[in-house]
Amino acid sequence: MSATIASLQRQSVLDALDNRVLLCHALGLNRIALITQSERVLTAEESQRFAALVQRRLAGEPIAYIVGQREFFGLPFEVNGAVLIPRPDTELLVELTLDRLPFKGRVLDMGTGSGAIAVALAHTRKDADVTALDVSADALAVARRNAANNGARVSFLQSDWYAALAGANAAPFDVIASNPPYIASGDRHLSEGDLRYEPVGALTDHADGLSALRVIIAGAPQHLKPQGWLLMEHGYDQAAAVRALLSDTGYGEVQSWRDLAGIERVSGGRLKT
Repeated sequence: MSATIASLQRQSVLDALDNRVLLCHALGLNRIALITQSERVLTAEESQRFAALVQRRLAGEPIAYIVGQREFFGLPFEVNGAVLIPRPDTELLVELTLDRLPFKGRVLDMGTGSGAIAVALAHTRKDADVTALDVSADALAVARRNAANNGARVSFLQSDWYAALAGANAAPFDVIASNPPYIASGDRHLSEGDLRYEPVGALTDHADGLSALRVIIAGAPQHLKPQGWLLMEHGYDQAAAVRALLSDTGYGEVQSWRDLAGIERVSGGRLKT
């Protein structure tokens, strides 16, 4: 007996949301069409395509990589194995940056990956001058496509942290924002869930989880305007350590902000004049 859309939804071995997303992707339908065409019988080709997607998910591959897209800050972002999957927690970093970015201000996104932070900022604040950098050429290719697809004006640089910020790129910024690798080497989470498929260099610093944050904190004063802000996402248990690094380096107004789960997710400070 040929399968209908409704029968595939009833008999699914996947989570209902995962099943719906994969059905929409396999059939090229949106959620409404999936409902209105629930009794439609799938062709053999469609059934095979859906079955292949289900097997990839059962093997543990993240839904975002299977369908090649993830929403962030209300915008669609292309994602693949070269970049991290944008997560809702990081929207806090975008909101905090927007709150501190003056009209026609300059902002730097360090370690941009898919471009989620930079594109969200540029899309929201058309007046802003947004620069984003990453050491990975493959990640920058994804970020550039995301900027173009979302109509966002972003300047991209291939750079190992601050290395490329010289000459024409040396003008200081009002805000520096970063979601750097902060998982410690050997952390069990690296071998669990979606993280198994994400680029390891964007997840861990291969050290204590704080080395990239130290580099960013130490280098930011040379690239911030007076009273400029440095804002960084970090791990659930790193807020106190990051605040101490900021205070020891001489930043003022050092503080942490909690995400929707109540976890201290972003810490930052302001450059003293």
